[in-house]
Amino acid sequence: MANKLQVTELDFDDIKSNLKTFLKNQTEFSDYNFEGSGLSVLVDLLAYNTHYLGMNANLALNEAFLDTASLRSSVVSHAKTLGYTPSSARAPVAYLDITVNNPTLTSLTMDKGTKFTTSVDDVSYAYVSNEDYTVTPVNGILRFSNIPVYEGTLITAKYTVDSANIEKRYLLNSDRADTTTLKVSVQNSSSDATTEVYSLATDVTQVTGTAKVYFLQEVEDGKFEVYFGDDVVGKKLADGNIVILEYVVTNKEESNGADTFSVNSVGGETDVTVATLIASSGGAEPESIASIKFNAPLDYSSQGRAVTTKDYETIVPKVYADTSSVQVYGGEDADPPKFGEVFISIKTNSGATLTEAQKQIIVNSLDRYNIASVRPTILNPETTYLRLTTTFKYNSNATTKTASDLETIVRSTLTSYNTSTLQKFDGVFRYSKLTALIDNSDSSILSNITNLRISKNLIPSLSVAENYTVKFSNPLFHPHSGHISILSSTGFTISGNSNTLYLDDDGNGNVRTYYIVGGTTNTYVDELAGTINYTTGEIVLTSINITSTVNSDNSIDLVVKPSSNDVVPVRNQLLEIDFANTSIAGQNDTIESGGSSAGTGYVTSSSN
Repeated sequence: MANKLQVTELDFDDIKSNLKTFLKNQTEFSDYNFEGSGLSVLVDLLAYNTHYLGMNANLALNEAFLDTASLRSSVVSHAKTLGYTPSSARAPVAYLDITVNNPTLTSLTMDKGTKFTTSVDDVSYAYVSNEDYTVTPVNGILRFSNIPVYEGTLITAKYTVDSANIEKRYLLNSDRADTTTLKVSVQNSSSDATTEVYSLATDVTQVTGTAKVYFLQEVEDGKFEVYFGDDVVGKKLADGNIVILEYVVTNKEESNGADTFSVNSVGGETDVTVATLIASSGGAEPESIASIKFNAPLDYSSQGRAVTTKDYETIVPKVYADTSSVQVYGGEDADPPKFGEVFISIKTNSGATLTEAQKQIIVNSLDRYNIASVRPTILNPETTYLRLTTTFKYNSNATTKTASDLETIVRSTLTSYNTSTLQKFDGVFRYSKLTALIDNSDSSILSNITNLRISKNLIPSLSVAENYTVKFSNPLFHPHSGHISILSSTGFTISGNSNTLYLDDDGNGNVRTYYIVGGTTNTYVDELAGTINYTTGEIVLTSINITSTVNSDNSIDLVVKPSSNDVVPVRNQLLEIDFANTSIAGQNDTIESGGSSAGTGYVTSSSN
């Protein structure tokens, strides 16, 4: 009976060994020297071929599942089966007020495609309007108010419907097309200019056979295709119809932040003043593969409506492309609780804080997803800063690097940790992980001691007596009543006192204001200026009239010591390392390097 070939291995060496074992067991090759013969080359070839086939089969099987697929085309295809369309490139959008200085006009129309110009870093960019706007004078002034303009070039593509051509497709012929700017209309024929506007189908359960809707899907090369219904779900097109696609092709995020615009003419009028209401923002790359994998199942579970906080976390990046991270929590989890509301906090890719107008635009975009009487509220993220004092020991015999070189390496490690782990709403600061990363920054580093303080910025209303509440939302260090102060602040002045004042606490829950005499002595002005709750991390300043601060941005830094070295962001909080107030120092370990042992031990920090 013939020997069976083992086929369970996929490694090249194992495959080759199995082939040789199989051949050696054949009568024809019983005394054959495989290692020293030309047949060894053929065995190698068979092993390589089998190895390739195994790898290809494995890779092909991976592409069959959303979780393991690596090709964008595969990921997009799986997402389509879940009813999910990836986000296209996004054009930066600015909102402008355009005033035409001609009191004789009774009305004026600004045509779609009117071009505005701006520059960012000495590079010029064109912005266009995406609608026709008509205004009449108000108090003798012609003003187009709150007009959105999109960066890029307005493209118009026309396709004649021909059902006999099965390869006919209606494509947006650029991978930089912004599908949110897409306008789809259908003209009856080349001899009949009657045109109907079609809208994007978002819920097929509401689409009838006569509904004038179109569907959108990503196809090869990152481009998008428009397709239409079949008279069962959506109206079917007839031969001779002309499909008109109008959309903006953009440079994506390149011109984010543009805030000064000009225009040559509006409706033929050249005496025009342009005022920027909202600077350009929202430009973004097409949705990444990782994002599609994450969002497609969540979008499927939400079924086009926002019921849970996870639904909002999926929907918000779709309606606002500049979203880097989003946090959503219900009003029942707010402090204090506010039932019937859902709170949304957005960290943008550009790092900019959302204006009130942008927040309202996002709220309006969420209207069709909201259920019952739930009201979304957009909150700005609150950043809690981590101030680190790191001292590490290193063996100078194990490296040619100087202490300064190693300090730079450690700072780079902290920067990577700050970017990859923190600066997102679920980014928990784990002390032990950070200290391990510092130790592993270079093979010569032996150990480190890192002390932690956390801080938040208070922006006061100057020259107004107000109460202020700052929430760290983490317990603060307080081993016993009367313990030395754990609170400090940057300087400020108050009404009726010209001294630069600072804040501390008395260890019993009271916040005090003081100024420094002779560089060493604290003279207290008010020993009941507010309260500090060591359990909740809440600081309250009571009816304080701040007139100025030493910080150039008119803020006051409040710095405290947390109870735990692990810091957790709560609700709309983000954690970020404050590198301006972080110190890193390297010390040669003279014991390890063979020097004097004197003075080589760490000086531990005091309990405060």
